[in-house]
Amino acid sequence: MNTVFGFVILYLLVTIAIGIYAATRVKNAGDFAVAGRSLPLYVVIATVFATWFGSETVLGIPATFLEDGLGGIIEDPFGASMCLVLVGLFFARKLYRMNLLTIGDYYRQRYGRTIEVVVSICIVLSYLGWVAAQITALGLVFNVLSQGEISTSQGMLIGASIVILYTILGGMWSVALTDLFQMIIIVLGLLYLVWRVSDLAGGADAVIAHAAANNMFDFAPAFTTADILAFVAAWVTMMFGSIPQQDVFQRVMSAKSANVGATGSVIGGLLYLAFAFLPIFLAYSAQLIDPKMVASLMEEDTQMILPSLVLNQAPVFGQVVFFGALLSAIMSTASGTLLAPSLTLTRNLIGEIVSMSDRQLLMMTRIVVVLFGVAVTAFALAMEGTSIYEMVSNAYKVPLVGAFVPLVMGLYWSRATTQGAFLSTFGGLASWALLEAFAADGMWPPQLVGLLVSFGGMLAGSLMPQFVRRAAAA
Repeated sequence: MNTVFGFVILYLLVTIAIGIYAATRVKNAGDFAVAGRSLPLYVVIATVFATWFGSETVLGIPATFLEDGLGGIIEDPFGASMCLVLVGLFFARKLYRMNLLTIGDYYRQRYGRTIEVVVSICIVLSYLGWVAAQITALGLVFNVLSQGEISTSQGMLIGASIVILYTILGGMWSVALTDLFQMIIIVLGLLYLVWRVSDLAGGADAVIAHAAANNMFDFAPAFTTADILAFVAAWVTMMFGSIPQQDVFQRVMSAKSANVGATGSVIGGLLYLAFAFLPIFLAYSAQLIDPKMVASLMEEDTQMILPSLVLNQAPVFGQVVFFGALLSAIMSTASGTLLAPSLTLTRNLIGEIVSMSDRQLLMMTRIVVVLFGVAVTAFALAMEGTSIYEMVSNAYKVPLVGAFVPLVMGLYWSRATTQGAFLSTFGGLASWALLEAFAADGMWPPQLVGLLVSFGGMLAGSLMPQFVRRAAAA
């Protein structure tokens, strides 16, 4: 066992210890789901920041940037950070005052149980790719650190087991406290590495100048209809599709007040955007430090450029810092995105079939966390070899076309009806699915068409005579 791997094992033990401590704070389902709505501002900022600072931020986004420049990462970090800012400005206070346990509860209160069930299914399914990306990255880290003694598949199983363990112990309390600890590791670790690597590359100015000379900062799409539509679709997929999601919702709803939740979401989103560029800077620095290594990995696996740079160029302390930060990023995201669909599945799907007391809901949620964790690990193993960035960017198309419009219109348009929500949800999903199946490469991106159809369905269904009413839906 090498020194770096030994420190990583120690880090994992500390994380599990935090999860065990968090379990002492869980007395009921509300504690498990939203930490008893008691988190202070600094913890909310940390947990919101950690929402998406996972494998795709440290590995996927830099790899995509190296291939496509700024234009390739329009969804994340730009769309993701804007999502958190929008949640803080326009959604957090309204939803907090409704005293909800899950985002699915909103759809039941506003439109009835049928819409709640359909939207909840959309939300749960969207997490498969997201959590699978984190499990895949954990497998990759264990494989690299063990120098191949642990296979990627075995690493996935080990990483998933650890995340499942501390998530079932403390729920949102585990997520919040480990996020706070892991955010400190992420920030300090990446800042240290940027300081070290920039010296090796000739300074930050040299790295930025080299990227600019190679047109890596080109942002706007080509001035053609197809390129503009693709650009807009990529932007709104993450920005709007992430808003009706349980992981974002539960982090904001865990705050001790509506203002704390809203403020924490805005600050966390802006911090995410700022720090997401640090892994990009590190990966691009490799172009100047070891161009042969970069050229080789561009042909094989771009995601390995940053880990390879650290292993080849950084001292042991730097390697410990990097892989500690990488594990922090992955595990903080994995735990939150494992808890979110499990809670939605328990509360809004199983709970509609079986009546449960608070104690039974808590126990069932823990069971579902384990079952969903096993299912998503199997999915990650089946998808091994798929790009982490691709897994994540595809995860938000379903809630974009099926859940976003009913949420925003229900909050801000008093005439929105259950019938409108029906046409919006089913119309958006159907049009998106048909285009994905038969015209995925057409000029109009399927998720953009689905969003427009969803909006039109809400307007038409709410303004026309009402044949489907809330009572009938329930």
